Amino acid sequence: MTDLERKLYRIIYNMSRFRKNPTIDELKRKTGRDEPTIRKAVRNLITRNEIEWDKEKREWRFK
Repeated sequence: MTDLERKLYRIIYNMSRFRKNPTIDELKRKTGRDEPTIRKAVRNLITRNEIEWDKEKREWRFK
């Protein structure tokens, strides 16, 4: 897991604990990265089964 992926994982995990899903703008502000880079890192986390989006509950699941 890269540093950015680890950082995004922690941000998403911590924010989702309080029932708030981070927006892309919040992730851009907290990481200092651009949108395509963030999307690619989140996609990598999903493909490696580190995180999963539950469409019914509209929340993240963590492995």
